[in-house]
Amino acid sequence: MTAIEIPAAAIAAYERNGAVCLRQVIGRDWLDKLAQGVETNLSKPGPYGKTYTKEGKPGRFFGDYCNWARIPEYRDFMFNSPTAALAGRLMGSRKVNLFHEHVLVKEPGTEEPTPWHNDQPYYFVDGRHVCSIWIPLDPVARETCPEYVAGSHLWNKWYTPQRFADGKEHPAQDANFEPVPDIDGHRGDYTILGWELEPGDCIAFQGLTLHGAPPNRTGTRRRAFSARWTGDDAVYVLRQGFMSPPPPKTGAPQIGAPMDSEAFPVVWRA
Repeated sequence: MTAIEIPAAAIAAYERNGAVCLRQVIGRDWLDKLAQGVETNLSKPGPYGKTYTKEGKPGRFFGDYCNWARIPEYRDFMFNSPTAALAGRLMGSRKVNLFHEHVLVKEPGTEEPTPWHNDQPYYFVDGRHVCSIWIPLDPVARETCPEYVAGSHLWNKWYTPQRFADGKEHPAQDANFEPVPDIDGHRGDYTILGWELEPGDCIAFQGLTLHGAPPNRTGTRRRAFSARWTGDDAVYVLRQGFMSPPPPKTGAPQIGAPMDSEAFPVVWRA
């Protein structure tokens, strides 16, 4: 596992904004391996695989997750790439647990946006040490890049999970959840981050950072692999109503306990 040097300014930006772009930190060999795994995933979706594009509509918006145990390229990346160490340094954590991976593909001409949401209300995890690293496998124009509301991870707002198929709310019942604000209708009220990306770049963001993504009306595929991690203060919980991914059927920790378990192994220590 080759170490990645992270500038102090990048760690500060992650802490301040809840999202940071890191340039050329994922090697070509790993990108090629992930691309091979994504093609396998597209041809043989797992039990959670979904196509969000309705029949007859252009393009294809595909999503799937929790396939690292059955797709060797994913497993190798999650256990042996330097990405877990990168997440650990950004979080300031002494150890990193593999949470899951999430693949999102928007083929050329896809009209569906990814609705504004923050990830952690979907998860069975409490704690501040929750980090996703979004890795594009294709060049990403600024107009198709995921966008992040700077500083929203510090609001301590837990928004009701949104359905990617139609942007409506999932049947989550947690009393602390609230409706997602109308970001697109009031963009001038927020500092919204987004970047033009090349393969090798990535975006790291915290679990409560509010984000969404535009359609892909370009002629270029937008394949992305999101590696999701937890750290020192993360604990296993069960929420009322909808959770994504669903809690594992076996190997999970006790409720209220650290994530360290068969289902969420520790893959990096400082």
